[in-house]
Amino acid sequence: MKRLSTVLYTTCLTGLLVACELPPRQHSGEKQTADIIRTSASTEVDPNEEYVMVTTAINMPMYVNHDQAAFKKWGAARGVKVSVLGPAEWDVPAQIETIEQVIATRPAGLLINGTDPGITQAINKAVAAGIPTVVYDSDIPGSRRHAFLGTDWYQIGQMQGEEMVKLIGGKGKIAYMGILGLTNMEQGFQGLLDVIKKYPEIEVVGKFDDKANVETAAKLTSDLLAAHPDLSGICGFDSNSGPGMALAVKEAGKAGKVKITTVDWEPEHLQLVQEGVIQMLAGQKRELFTWYGAQFLFDMVHSTNKLSANDAQIGITNIPHTINTGLIKITKENVGQFLKR
Repeated sequence: MKRLSTVLYTTCLTGLLVACELPPRQHSGEKQTADIIRTSASTEVDPNEEYVMVTTAINMPMYVNHDQAAFKKWGAARGVKVSVLGPAEWDVPAQIETIEQVIATRPAGLLINGTDPGITQAINKAVAAGIPTVVYDSDIPGSRRHAFLGTDWYQIGQMQGEEMVKLIGGKGKIAYMGILGLTNMEQGFQGLLDVIKKYPEIEVVGKFDDKANVETAAKLTSDLLAAHPDLSGICGFDSNSGPGMALAVKEAGKAGKVKITTVDWEPEHLQLVQEGVIQMLAGQKRELFTWYGAQFLFDMVHSTNKLSANDAQIGITNIPHTINTGLIKITKENVGQFLKR
């Protein structure tokens, strides 16, 4: 009887454990994912709901290939209308004029490239008009924008400085260039200088304004190489700095000898890294600027995550205030992964 009781107890215990066993984790995850998809799909969207991006230099390849491409993909995924507006050239007054014209059309949301502090009042007008407004790329601190997504430019400068120190062995002459006067660029310059000042054997021989122009960057670099034949390295801070610097260095027969670090990762930049003309790219995650910026606007419009009974009435927003999207470090070791993208 004792042996029979033991057998029965063991059998019951095994049955209880089997009955209590959870389904495999994979199945649970699949169901949860399906529930999320159903919840997302159930959000009612007016097909005429329009989100507008306003930038400047609207045809710049970097903007077209990253910012605008991601924004358009987001619109297609959400089933809403998206528009990209702004002047063809780098023209901040024209961008301001475009923002003010868009405000009058009352879009569902406004996504603005933070090109210059001069757009502050236009942003504030949009917010005052009740339009959800998100700034991306470079913040406009004096504005009332609802959120900002972008890169920490001080970190871009630090990344370039730290890499340049390694490339030139902590000594030699360097220079840097970009668009002088822009808030984000100046932050980047400072990040670079704060790293370099720790190395007394590194001499900074100049700060130059290439006006985001390849030809200007090439001319400045050519003049630098003539004035300083022993130049060790150059750092670039706008999308056209790298190609311009690389062009001049190649023409001088100093590719690989004069080290180059710069920002952005267009196909031309990546190719120059593979060739060994540019040693490092500080890449921004630009696709994240506009995909998540647009989603933040959508979340405001649809009260996706309500924080109170009436968020607007008590002056709060249901989206993050500031997002640092981070950096990608691209060198010859990993550039192949980006060329295959």
